[in-house]
Amino acid sequence: MVLSDNLSEALKTLKLSSADSVEGCLDCLLKALAQNNVETSGKIQEMGVLAMMPALLSAQNSCTPKAANIIAEVAKNEFMRSPCVEAGLIPPLVQLLNCKDQEILLQTGRALGNICYDSHEGRSAVDAAGGAQIVAEHIKSLAESTDPATGKLLTVFCGMLMNYSNDNDSLQAQLIIMGVIPTLVRLLGVHSQNTALTEMCLIAFGNLAELESSKEQFASTNIAEELVRLFRKQVEHEKKEMIFEVLAPLAENDVIKLQLVDAGLVECLLEVVAQTVDSDRDEDVAQLKTSSDLMVLLLLGDESMQKLFEGGKGSVFQRVLSWVPSNNHQLQLAGALAIANFARNDENCIHMVDTGIVQKLLELLDRHVEEGNVTVQHAALSALRNLAIPVVNKSKMLLAGVSDVVLKFLKSEMPPVQFKLLGTLRMLIDTQADAAEQLGTNTKLVERLVEWCEAKDHAGVMGESNRLLSALIRHSKSKNVVRTVIQGGGVKHLVTMATSEHMIMQNEALVALGLIAALDLECAEKDFVGADLVQVLHRLLTEEHSAPEIKYNSMILICSIMGSEPLHKEVQSLAFIDVVSSLRSHENKTVAHQASLTEQRLTAQS
Repeated sequence: MVLSDNLSEALKTLKLSSADSVEGCLDCLLKALAQNNVETSGKIQEMGVLAMMPALLSAQNSCTPKAANIIAEVAKNEFMRSPCVEAGLIPPLVQLLNCKDQEILLQTGRALGNICYDSHEGRSAVDAAGGAQIVAEHIKSLAESTDPATGKLLTVFCGMLMNYSNDNDSLQAQLIIMGVIPTLVRLLGVHSQNTALTEMCLIAFGNLAELESSKEQFASTNIAEELVRLFRKQVEHEKKEMIFEVLAPLAENDVIKLQLVDAGLVECLLEVVAQTVDSDRDEDVAQLKTSSDLMVLLLLGDESMQKLFEGGKGSVFQRVLSWVPSNNHQLQLAGALAIANFARNDENCIHMVDTGIVQKLLELLDRHVEEGNVTVQHAALSALRNLAIPVVNKSKMLLAGVSDVVLKFLKSEMPPVQFKLLGTLRMLIDTQADAAEQLGTNTKLVERLVEWCEAKDHAGVMGESNRLLSALIRHSKSKNVVRTVIQGGGVKHLVTMATSEHMIMQNEALVALGLIAALDLECAEKDFVGADLVQVLHRLLTEEHSAPEIKYNSMILICSIMGSEPLHKEVQSLAFIDVVSSLRSHENKTVAHQASLTEQRLTAQS
């Protein structure tokens, strides 16, 4: 109880006292705060002591650092931050940032930092008083000094700026404009031995790196080298995690990706993977995931990817390939995603298919057919889809049995897997007539496509199913495929696809419908009538904004369906001849020519 009595006495004395006795009272308050901060802070507020602080701060004598220290201590409590602002403490504290005394600067930095912590009022007041700018200038001028006292002051100042801007985009943007990023990167280089300061810098980087506007500034510093150097020194999981949290947002920038690759980050990541792959400790599992994810992120940049590919001879490329057959799902995933990222230009794709990567991916997919890992399935299918883009790869991949393995996933109920499966098959059959015929006469596949053409909740799956249905017909040009699609109920979906908002899909649909009409009009007639094909074509021809190819292919299709009596009647009843003759003067020569031919055809058959 003695302390409490002493405290009350000190608080009373403080209100009456002269300068000499004030210092003793402040010492007593600091002692009380050290023993019970929350209770003492409450008393300080009750007794109205905060209102006396501006005068003590402005006096600039031996009491000043103690007064600032008291404010720093009370502001550790959330309930005290707004009262500190309301008592007008921010302007005199910011004023103190202009003095030379290191102890005053230290305590003032602490006080401002604590008042700003999670406090909108605190930040606004510091912003209004211009506090951040002065602190940023201090950090810049002290950055090269390595004595311990300066290190401590720099840590406090960095912490203050962090509390000031945390989770506040506009204040973070303000710091970026002030140029704090190059200064903080410099600190990391000069003070790499100072753990508290480097941690403070890392947290600040983590906050600032989330902002797009910071990336350019980071890219103009040697942040990549500094972070990789720091990473190599770390043994503790927590420290590595802190660096990872800065690397991940920075590595989204292509220029920084390349800098990180040049600085040797990839070798560090491969080392982490090697150290953690066989461990089931939570922190190792987390590090393995973070490292392999970051590796994949670095491969998203064209230059960084090409650098690591090294014509397919690169040791990094080889190491990443070895992840695919591993027993670790995370590594299988990262390996497949890495291949998908390497497969972003024809040259790489051709090299990879020639060196047997397809087999590795097929074996991986086979391991994930029953009760498989959806993300691994998705990644492996993405890789196959990309590899199938160059024309020379298609036949090789079909020979390797890609379509057979991919078809095993037809039963998947996961939209992302369905989407990639469809895209992979569509890439494979492009210009490959035999494969298109083989797949197009596979009734199980066609039935599933027709089912997915109705997947209203998954626009991507719906669009890809329609496109594959059309592709099977367009690339096979086969009556058997056309018949399979008609019997499977696919015609109405192709007619709907002709009204898509995407011109490329409209065109694919019209060409496929034209082939259906040319190869088996009799069999398709009923479906064409049921799907209102003639009305759809009328709309496509009369719409102002239809592209020339759409008008052209619509007219070709009209000519193809004239051999059917019910469809012919519909064409006549809609006065197509007027629409078509108006297109004879179309600015596109091909459209105008086709309009003349179509008009002749309609006239001859009317």
